[in-house]
Amino acid sequence: MAWFLLILGGLFEVGFTTSLRFVEGFRNLPWTAAFLLSVTLSMLLLEAAARTIPMGTAYAVWTAIGAVGTVAVGALFFGEPVGATRLLLIAGLLACVAGLKAAA
Repeated sequence: MAWFLLILGGLFEVGFTTSLRFVEGFRNLPWTAAFLLSVTLSMLLLEAAARTIPMGTAYAVWTAIGAVGTVAVGALFFGEPVGATRLLLIAGLLACVAGLKAAA
């Protein structure tokens, strides 16, 4: 269950980084609300997962999910570049997360 909460928290991290793109100095209230809700849920889920998963592992996995998800959202919805080097580095990040999961 803790790993599910951690993955869900990582997905909410993608939500808050994506929302942050649109807050316009926190003047855009709907996007600001989405940002605040996403960051709150993300942190709560990370904290809940870290009750079972070691904090260092939980934080590294949570961050990686957020980073990879944010790169994917940027590429798919905002036309951000995705080259071979970037994909290789993302694959390396995912391999590290899989290693942390296996070691836990």
